Amino acid sequence: MVTSKVKQIHDFGQSIWLDFIDRKIIFSGELKKLIEEDGLRGVTSNPAIFEKAISSSSDYDEDIAQLSKSDKTNEEIFFSIAVEDIKLACDLLAPVYNEEGVVGADGYVSLEVSPFLALDTQATIKQARELWRQVGKENVMIKIPGTESGLIAFETAISEGINVNVTLLFSLDRYKAVAEAYISGLEKRAADGLPVDHISSVASFFLSRIDILVDPFLDQKGLGDLRGQVAIASAKTAYQIYKRMFSTDRWKKLAEKGAVPQRLLWASTSSKDPAFKDTRYIEALIGPDTVNTIPMETLQAFRDHGDPASRLEEDIDGAAGILERIKVAGIDMDAVATQLEEEGIDKFSKPFQQLLDAIERQK
Repeated sequence: MVTSKVKQIHDFGQSIWLDFIDRKIIFSGELKKLIEEDGLRGVTSNPAIFEKAISSSSDYDEDIAQLSKSDKTNEEIFFSIAVEDIKLACDLLAPVYNEEGVVGADGYVSLEVSPFLALDTQATIKQARELWRQVGKENVMIKIPGTESGLIAFETAISEGINVNVTLLFSLDRYKAVAEAYISGLEKRAADGLPVDHISSVASFFLSRIDILVDPFLDQKGLGDLRGQVAIASAKTAYQIYKRMFSTDRWKKLAEKGAVPQRLLWASTSSKDPAFKDTRYIEALIGPDTVNTIPMETLQAFRDHGDPASRLEEDIDGAAGILERIKVAGIDMDAVATQLEEEGIDKFSKPFQQLLDAIERQK
């Protein structure tokens, strides 16, 4: 039997997670099949994914009807439903999580806090604790947005032993701040005499949205030859930052206590420009100790015509050169990142509100 091209990616040290969840994929056995045949090693979700799952099927109608009889708010009803799906997915991925010799490396399922809390530190911390407790699985990750408010919540969650997927990262400076917060959170635990060897985190660096926003500016500046390259150049540069930050003497003190580095996760990896190959954000960034979370259609595309090979550290100087060229041209990547962060919060808040409205209609 020929090994799946998706599964071959794992040979290069990268884990593939699926950016999708619903009850059908769980109960039909499809998720289990993906784990076994494609080497799937995790699952991520977000409000838009759950909105689509709940609004486009009748799978959740009975649960909504039952929960509506309680005094739960629409948001509490949603999280009650979502938590049950996350638990089931966690159980399916438990064998991956418990693989001998790599406990805690993979097998995670991510559940996001309400996008309405993206700018509210204390409310984010409170909900992260609640969701962590409600799921009650070692291999769940709570998703917290990498906003300035979210950074504080993230560090607090890590210090309390909660696994976290930091989402909506678009800039190198913000990524550095996230890695710093992870290390600081672990140091707080260690200082209190608490274990750090069972905590895991990923930093989700978003890709295609960067190119969609930046490419028109490139055309205006006469840099059309760089179209579709800025996100990949940024990701390659972020990986070099990762290697530096998790090889310092400061980090080694934590590693001696069993701490594992916070891996970079490539997100928003479906190619949204038809001019480019649909697997480009997968192929270009395959490399060790990283994660790529991909939607179902991109996974199927890679299975069909992907080209697995380690490319993440190819032409690092060229990646730096691309970022320097756009800087010299006057394209402000900090402003780009700020806009994308704001748009990202909005892209998750709108479907979340639609989801709550759909629950209200079904009550």
